Amino acid sequence: MAKIQVRPESNNLYFDFRYNGKRCREQTALPDTVINRKRLGKVLARIEAEITLGTFEYGKYFPNSPMAKKIEKIATSRETSLTPLFSDFAEKWMKEMKIEWRDTHYATNRGILDQYLIPQFGGQEVNEITKDEIMEFRSSLSDLKGRKSEKLSASRMNHIMTPLRMILNEAANRYNFSSPFHGIKSLKIPKSDVEPFTLKEVKLLIDTVRPDYQNYYTVRFFTGMRSSEIDGLQWKFVDFERKQILVRQALVRGKLIDTKNDGSFRTIEMSEIVLRSLIEQKMATGQFDFVFCGKQGNPLMNCNFSRRVWYPLLKHLNLRKRRPYQTRHTAATLWLAAGESPEWIARQMGHTTTKMLFTVYSRYVPNLTRSDGSAFERLIDSSF
Repeated sequence: MAKIQVRPESNNLYFDFRYNGKRCREQTALPDTVINRKRLGKVLARIEAEITLGTFEYGKYFPNSPMAKKIEKIATSRETSLTPLFSDFAEKWMKEMKIEWRDTHYATNRGILDQYLIPQFGGQEVNEITKDEIMEFRSSLSDLKGRKSEKLSASRMNHIMTPLRMILNEAANRYNFSSPFHGIKSLKIPKSDVEPFTLKEVKLLIDTVRPDYQNYYTVRFFTGMRSSEIDGLQWKFVDFERKQILVRQALVRGKLIDTKNDGSFRTIEMSEIVLRSLIEQKMATGQFDFVFCGKQGNPLMNCNFSRRVWYPLLKHLNLRKRRPYQTRHTAATLWLAAGESPEWIARQMGHTTTKMLFTVYSRYVPNLTRSDGSAFERLIDSSF
């Protein structure tokens, strides 16, 4: 982000902005005053506008600057260059990858490219981008704020850096140069403790929520389904005869996507309480495609559910504020408390191995001997 900065030793102001992927600092002889900051701020606004429009001429504003000569030299050398600009190669790479990705994943990377990567590196040739520039860019992300006006998390910054790494590594392979990403590790993400509800709290929530959401809550708490999976659940994937829920698709950003290419593709065994709830729900929404939907048959949206139902109910019951995703953690911990087999629980959750189960829920693991779901049935029957 372009700024007017002050140099402490001289108390003079200077321009600090980015052009063609380079950080530019241009000094002035003006002291740090309110009036001077306003004057330079107007100039900086014109510079940013011209950069956006592609009409900016560096030498026009800073004719004696060494950077102006350097940029002119770079522009001349590009006419005979064999490596493309980052923006051009990134666009080509995105087109090539689109056939491999889901639409939602493509949209996510498209957003990262447009919002962060192209504004930062777009004007540089792919082989000119240095490790120092990458590290400086990542450091600058820590000062940015996300949707909730909070600083970007380590996880979010890693997600932004991932397509940059993939693009530069691919360019390095194609144009035979050493990738500047070599040796740059992802930021460590603090472990977030699971906050499952107790069985008593689950019963209180189900008994208190408005009647048209009781079946929805029951299925969420006792199947371990993700929000996108339960919102995208259709009746054709509910097998009452075999007492199974077939997880085959998810609702992401209002679009149904298949789950066939990852561990989410699975079959969930219904407990009796889930079976009863779905039989009752069939009477209410059986004429529509989606199991849980509005009066017009449109699927529920998790953001609306969270804002209008979930958080108000937690507040009403004086329960600690937790994300709806904790219903999934609750299912896992209840199965563990019942003594079910970790392999069985992993299949229900959609984990390919039991490793994550023990890593995330280790303190909830008792002696595990059963594998058929009967212990969980007895636990539920004793409370409902």
